Parts: sequence; C-alpha cells; structure tokens
Amino acid sequence: MRPLKTTVIGSYPFPGWLEYATERLEDFGADDVAELVEDAVIAAVHDQVAAGVDVVSDGEQTRLDFNLSFYGFLEGVAEGGPPSRRFGPPAHDQRGKNAVTGELAAPRGLGTLEELTRLRRVAPPGPVLKVAVPGPYTLAGRLLPGERYADRWALTEALLPLVQAELVALADAGCEEVAVDEPSMSCYAHQEDPERLVDVFNRTVGPVVGRTRLSTHLCFGNYRARAVAPRRYAPMFPAFLELVADEIHLEMASRELAEAEVVGAIAERKDVAVGVIDVKSYYVEPPDLVAGRIRHFLRFAPPERLAVSTDCGLSQTARWAARAKLRSLVAGAAIVRGELGL
Repeated sequence: MRPLKTTVIGSYPFPGWLEYATERLEDFGADDVAELVEDAVIAAVHDQVAAGVDVVSDGEQTRLDFNLSFYGFLEGVAEGGPPSRRFGPPAHDQRGKNAVTGELAAPRGLGTLEELTRLRRVAPPGPVLKVAVPGPYTLAGRLLPGERYADRWALTEALLPLVQAELVALADAGCEEVAVDEPSMSCYAHQEDPERLVDVFNRTVGPVVGRTRLSTHLCFGNYRARAVAPRRYAPMFPAFLELVADEIHLEMASRELAEAEVVGAIAERKDVAVGVIDVKSYYVEPPDLVAGRIRHFLRFAPPERLAVSTDCGLSQTARWAARAKLRSLVAGAAIVRGELGL
C-alpha cells in the first residue's frame, strides 16, 4: 500500500436535500428515488476525491446508520419496535430492536453488490474503492433473542453464513477492499471472551482471505457522537492480533493518542490505520496538527505499514466539517510524506 495512505471508514453525512427527501419518499417515484440515491453517492465521492483521499467509499448513502438498513434484507425479522427510551439526550438506547419471527435468511443478499456497482459507475479512476459490511456479531446486537435463537451468540452464528456469502460475492466481483465492521466486538471485548470474538471474525472472513484486501475498524461507538463502551484497547489485545485482516483501524484522535503502543504491536504483523481526525468534535484540525499526530505514530510503525484516517465514519458530522476534516487529513499526510521524501 502507499506509505501513509489516507483512507475512510465508510460512512459520510447525507446531503441536506437527501435528509429532506427521505422524510417525503411517498412523493417520489421509483426512478426519482434512484436518482436521489445516485446523486447522493456522487456528492459523497466528490467530497472524498476533491480532498485527495486514497481510499474512498460511497459514503453509505443508501443506509440507515451504518448497519440498521441491513435488517430490511433479512427474512425472519419483524419490523423494529419502539425504543425503551424516546425522550431526553440522544443515545444508543433510543433505537429499537427487531423481533426474530423465523429462520434468518438473506435470499437477495445484503445489498452491497448494488452499492459496489453504483460506486464503480460514479467514481473516477485513481482511488481505491472500499465497501463496508457489518459483521455478524454487530448485526446480532439489534435482534431480540427468543425461542429460536436463545442469545446473542446463537444469533451471531445464524448471521455468520449470511455475512460470509456477502463477502464472497464482493470478492467474486473484484471489490478492491472490504471492511468487515464489527464495532460491537471492541465495545464488548471488556465483558466477553476476546478469543471467541476473534474466532467469529476469522470464520466469517475465511473464504475471502487473500481474495480481497480485508480491513476492520475497532472503535467504541459513535451514534450521535457518543461512545458506548470503555474507550480502552487493553481488553482486546493481544487476542485481537489474531484477527485475519490485512489492516486494523484504531480510534486515536478523540482519545488523545492513548495506548499508541498498540499500533506497534499491530504493525509487527499487519497494516495499521490510525484515526488522526476526531469526528466527535467540530474543531477542524489544522494540517500541522494532523502531521504532528502522524509523526507520533511513526515512532511505532514504519510508513509503509501505517495508514491514516478519521477516528470513525463521518455520518454523525455535519458535511461542512466533514469536508474540511478530510482536507486536513490529506494535507497533514502530505506534509509528512514530503519530510520523508516519499
């Protein structure tokens, strides 16, 4: 990979007009909706390419949050019920869960092949194209255990082959990079067996290892810019070094670069991407500050092993700030590459 490659996690803010339109979809025909979606992806790709990002996504413009819309592709799942808390400060517990009504299946797939096709159609030559797929443990988190699936682990095992089939389809289609999003693993590693979580991940990606570049993102939650777990990597390592991924991404900027030594441990075995842009803050980091953060991590990993990114997806960040933060990310990386003669 390019030394000090700039990359994104996947999500990007919806344009304001798309937010407005999605509240009035009954006014639109099927062709109108298709046009809305394509225009939104064009806007997201444009912002990333204009900033100069090396690895771009479609901004997940067709998704509700990064994973909730995937339940619409599943059979055996009822429409989500109301959340247990509807008022007060916005947070994770204001999202409802879905009841399981039968055997889980995804006969139409999970929709990411269509996303890849659209992304290829609108993206210019040059940047690497990346598609993110939520992993089975994370998807299980919004389903209610019951008689058929007794707990989250049983739900995870039922979802694993469905996610795995989606990864195979993307690899068959020649997708350059597939990110398996399992933020729930990092959020709950402090209370679950981390080796069991690693086993789930590795079995999920097993059939596509070596067929596409695999990455994963370890964060602590970002719904409404709020974390949902202890923001420490210590409970995950060294177990998570066994994840079969080409690149592991860490949330660092919002944590004041804490536990930077983890970067070195990962870099001994695989590529590591570090968040040097805080998506939970509206402070737009100047390029010099970004460059300083990158220099800090170069103490732990060589440039050919190190990628730089935002801490998390940008969907919870206003678009004006997202644009500015991506420009700073790319400019900061360029400063350091220039210093290193890369």
